[in-house]
Amino acid sequence: MSQELIFLINTFATFFMTGLIWIVQLVHYPSFHYVGSDNFKAFQLHHVNSIDKIVIPVMVVELATSFGLAWFDGFLSLNAVGFYIVILIWASTGLFSVPAHNKLESSKDHNVIKNLVLTNWLRTVLWSLKSGLSLYILSKLIIF
Repeated sequence: MSQELIFLINTFATFFMTGLIWIVQLVHYPSFHYVGSDNFKAFQLHHVNSIDKIVIPVMVVELATSFGLAWFDGFLSLNAVGFYIVILIWASTGLFSVPAHNKLESSKDHNVIKNLVLTNWLRTVLWSLKSGLSLYILSKLIIF
């Protein structure tokens, strides 16, 4: 597989996840407050099972292609910066988002939801930065 194709796959994955994270951040996570306590466990289970089918494959593709680009260009390149951003996104997911969702599996907790929304800003900003970086690199590839 060529480096250009890997970059395009990576860029698509990054743009996809950036759009998705903004929807989750501004619409979906805040809506957790409006789901009734009696339905919340089912809602949370549905959310996790449904969103995982979308985000896990795309995040894995983004991680693998980001690593590949850093490997090709060197770990001090702009593509390596993208890889490091992806590592931070994964760390944020593991340190903040997954534990919050695990807590919400047992019951609705407005403080946990508020914390989930607050800590998700880190992933939202990081994916936005990764998109900006990918757009910048893409512009350099298109302009001769």
